[in-house]
This record gives sequence, structure tokens and C-alpha cells, in this order.
Amino acid sequence: MRKRDIVLRISQDTGIKQVVVKEIVQHTFDFILESLKEGKRIELRNFGVFQIKRRKPRVGRNPKTGEVVPVPERKVVTFKPGLDMKKYIH
Repeated sequence: MRKRDIVLRISQDTGIKQVVVKEIVQHTFDFILESLKEGKRIELRNFGVFQIKRRKPRVGRNPKTGEVVPVPERKVVTFKPGLDMKKYIH
């Protein structure tokens, strides 16, 4: 599913013009990204939680050569589904 599919479905279900729905959806995604950038945790009740976690630096290996390669610390976005989502999917 793409963002366009979400916009089209919401527009059909609500009767609101696609242009307006697209703007609202984009603002929602922008707000989520901005909040994550600031290090905030985003909890959407019954949907899930987005948050930034730090991965520790580690030693990796090049699979072709077996050479030891240092992997630096980095940040990753994680998502933990909420209870309703878990129930719906299982």
C-alpha cells in the first residue's frame, strides 16, 4: 500500500477532496518524522509506538573476505505494535 492508496481510501470514505486529505496525511507524516528527529517517542494508542534507539558500536565481518570491519554506533527507528494491532493481525 502506498500513501496515495491511503489518501484515496480516506477521501472515498469521508467525502473530503483528495487534495485536502493528501495535505493532512503529509502533515501527519511530517510531524511524526519531526518528533522522531527531536528524539521524542510517538505513541498512537491501540496502533503502536515509534521510537529511536541507539545501536552500540560493534565489530562486523565482510562476508566475502572475512575481514573484520568496525561498525559505528547509529540510531534506528523501531516500531512496537499495540495490543489492538496484534489482535487484529493474529
